[in-house]
Amino acid sequence: MQKISDYTVSVIGSGSWATAMVKMLADNKLEKEVFWWVRREEDVEYINRYRHNPTYLSAVEVKLDKDHVLSDARKVIQSTDIVILNTPASYLKLALKGVEKQDLEGKIIVSAIKGIIPDENLIVGEYLNQRYGIPLDHIVVIGGPCHAEEVSQEKLSYLTFASKDLNKARIVANLLSNRYINANISDDVLGVEYGAVLKNIYALAGGICHGLGYGDNFQAVLVSNAIREMEYFVQEIDPADREINASVYLGDLLVTAYSQFSRNRTFGNMIGKGYTVQSAQLEMNMVAEGYYASDCIQSIIHKNELEMPICNMVYQVLYNHQPATLEVSKLAEKLT
Repeated sequence: MQKISDYTVSVIGSGSWATAMVKMLADNKLEKEVFWWVRREEDVEYINRYRHNPTYLSAVEVKLDKDHVLSDARKVIQSTDIVILNTPASYLKLALKGVEKQDLEGKIIVSAIKGIIPDENLIVGEYLNQRYGIPLDHIVVIGGPCHAEEVSQEKLSYLTFASKDLNKARIVANLLSNRYINANISDDVLGVEYGAVLKNIYALAGGICHGLGYGDNFQAVLVSNAIREMEYFVQEIDPADREINASVYLGDLLVTAYSQFSRNRTFGNMIGKGYTVQSAQLEMNMVAEGYYASDCIQSIIHKNELEMPICNMVYQVLYNHQPATLEVSKLAEKLT
């Protein structure tokens, strides 16, 4: 394997989390070439001219060479050894349109995506393995707790890098660590991926309850039940010796459930206040991963005959259009 300084890295995605990751790479002291795929050509032109993303985290300075920001995803991927996928899960297929298996062969593929691929009911690592034949030990998964907005402000944050090949996890961690990003290493790929999916659903649940007027006392009970429900789910799907109170599980759940920057909590809050799903999506103009994850996780719950009352409440409200007041009231009777 080559030295870290010999690697070229690409970021696929142009939202706030992708912009924050470009900043992390630029502020890391190791030598590297960084390429950035930005979907819209007009945004590419703006970034190259003004050194800022016009739509997301616009205060962040983009410290990349002008010819390294491109709208051709295949060209970007072909030019790099490490590919960081950083789109909403629902947009990943579109982002990789035109990309072939051979374009990804032999590369380290990093998922910074916290969602499930719609229509596939697969977490990103499983999708990449099945669709592109990427070996599971070539995949690195990034977990939080880490909001893009705080990265943009250079507030101390922690990331967990999970892979079946711990050496590859360390390589990616070393490339993204800097004075405000601390890195942890893990081999619990499925736990980290599913935990990141579930915490968005639980944050959405917390938002719904807040929108209905439930207070902090109830929210604390909801979240404590949520971490137990998360542990139950991941242990049923992938039995392993994991510490559910670690920052990548509990910490990520807490920040997503309570932070002002949590789009899933914001989305849920709007639903609790009476917004329809469509109107909430339009007003936010950002993707709340928990919405799509709820449908996908529900299929897995049904298939495996699992008891997941919090996830079920969210699904009933979002997809079966049941009254949030009624569903939360029923859920409250099951919490301890």
